[in-house]
Amino acid sequence: MAAERNYWAPHVTVAAVIERAGRYLMVEERGPGGELVLNQPAGHLDPQESLVEAAVREVREETGYDFCPKALTGIYQWQHPVSGEHFLRVCFSGAVPAGGPSSRVDDPDILAQLWLSSERIEQLPAARLRSPMVRRCLQDHLKGVRLGLDVLRVIEGSGPL
Repeated sequence: MAAERNYWAPHVTVAAVIERAGRYLMVEERGPGGELVLNQPAGHLDPQESLVEAAVREVREETGYDFCPKALTGIYQWQHPVSGEHFLRVCFSGAVPAGGPSSRVDDPDILAQLWLSSERIEQLPAARLRSPMVRRCLQDHLKGVRLGLDVLRVIEGSGPL
């Protein structure tokens, strides 16, 4: 009989940096302590979905927009200083169609969607952002970091672990 193993796993999340006319789509939501914070459209990876599918779903649920991912902006690892929880965020950049959302917001935790300039986001105090990953994703996008989506692979089938 094989020995039982304890595995540690971070929260795997996705986020989307979406720019239109010099402004970035952000969502206002309640943080874990009930405080109002800003974030890119973002959320957890669900079972049976790819990272790209998760990003598209999260943008639709939180903003009503149909998101078209174009590139990978980065993969970010962060540990919450109080809770100790670990997060692994995969951030995409891409676009949404011109005009308004195509569906209603389907996430009760989202209070508003805002289009903010990068300057305004950079000026926000750290406590106003969901995590430091929000600012870093935007900074990397502004620096032109773009990895092709072809670096992501979904492996199907079975085999030994």
